[in-house]
Amino acid sequence: MSEPERARLIPVSGIKGQTEAEDRATSALLAVLSVVRPFSAALLGPLGATRAKSARVEAFLQPVIEVHDGTVRPDGLIRVSVGKRVAFEAFVETKTGTAKLDASQINAYLDAARGAGADAIVTISNEIAPAPGVHPTEGLRVRSNSKVAVHHLSWMLIMSEAVKEHAHRGVDDPEQAWILEELIRYMSHPKSGVVDFVDMGDNWTGVRDAAVDGSLSRNSPEAVEVCQRWDQLLRVAALRLGTEIGSDVIEVIPRAHQQNPRLRNKEFVRTLCAGGTLSGVLRIPDTVSDLSVIADIKAARVAVSAAFGAPTDRTPRASVVWLTKQLKEADGSLLVDVYARNARHPVTATLEQLRDDPRIGLGPAKQVPARFHLRYSAPMGQGRRSTRKKGFIDSVLDAVIGFYGDVLQDLKPFVPSAPAISRSSVSTDAADDDQSRPSAETG
Repeated sequence: MSEPERARLIPVSGIKGQTEAEDRATSALLAVLSVVRPFSAALLGPLGATRAKSARVEAFLQPVIEVHDGTVRPDGLIRVSVGKRVAFEAFVETKTGTAKLDASQINAYLDAARGAGADAIVTISNEIAPAPGVHPTEGLRVRSNSKVAVHHLSWMLIMSEAVKEHAHRGVDDPEQAWILEELIRYMSHPKSGVVDFVDMGDNWTGVRDAAVDGSLSRNSPEAVEVCQRWDQLLRVAALRLGTEIGSDVIEVIPRAHQQNPRLRNKEFVRTLCAGGTLSGVLRIPDTVSDLSVIADIKAARVAVSAAFGAPTDRTPRASVVWLTKQLKEADGSLLVDVYARNARHPVTATLEQLRDDPRIGLGPAKQVPARFHLRYSAPMGQGRRSTRKKGFIDSVLDAVIGFYGDVLQDLKPFVPSAPAISRSSVSTDAADDDQSRPSAETG
């Protein structure tokens, strides 16, 4: 007899359409939030809810909220209480599959939330926000001083938090751990409506080809749309890597771009039109360096890199050996740029060459290295989607995760040795003290 399918806590059979998928996904998520406290704390804490272990989370489906001209029914309601006090309350609106959130619907819930004294509206869909803290839906009537906040969670982010909590941080209660595992299992099924980021959009091929031949215009709306998807892909890469390692990986965004996401997209369009490249930076906790990624459309390559300081208390050769010893498992084709102090141009060698002879990285002058720059590149996928052949999205994610796993996670920052006291001088001083000190007998 073949191995039968393991029974599911949240069944996927019987899902016949968009509405059914949304209702079931909403119910499953809210039910698990009300039971698995570590998961609800991780997901709702950043939205303003208390993280206290003693807090009680209640979840309701389609509450009826009275408004001045009738009633509204959001998909859900989350209530977090401490003792008898309600510490946080939020209306929930969900979409699954390719369905988009509707601004007029969210605005109606905003008005209802203000009247009901709720703290927030939480929207959930497969849409990815254009920037942290920015909602993917345009036309929301949210004032800067509004008492009701509007937060957006992608299903991918929810999946990432669930995996990190279950596989990396650990849920102490075995029953809660199993319940969370069943939610992950449900969201992983195609019928759940939880969709990975797998498409660069209808305009990808045309924009890619125009960037290669230099005919792409900065005023092209197609280029703007592709660059928006590139920014989303960077956040997907951060989520995917964070899921793998169990830590929060973030996309590094300049402050000016945080305040004005359109300025960030404008910069992406500029670099794509000028040089055919798209770039970004990811920050991983406790690593020696940020991880930089560049998609060179013209060269059809994806490059990832990291830069960090070299030791300051070693000979030039020993500084290079310090690096190679940490990269015992890395591919020998990894390129290493060795910069001497105040040097504008590096000495470049492969890791394999430096393993054989560290002096190759020092150049004729044999100067002490000041910093290292590690580079790896791979062929860029051409397709807009993930199919049998590796597409553009696959090649970027594989390069980021592969570079971290093979290179960046093994590197430790240089820490100077503490100033030393000469052992011989200490011994001599002690002997002199003994000779000059009167003995007890002569007292």
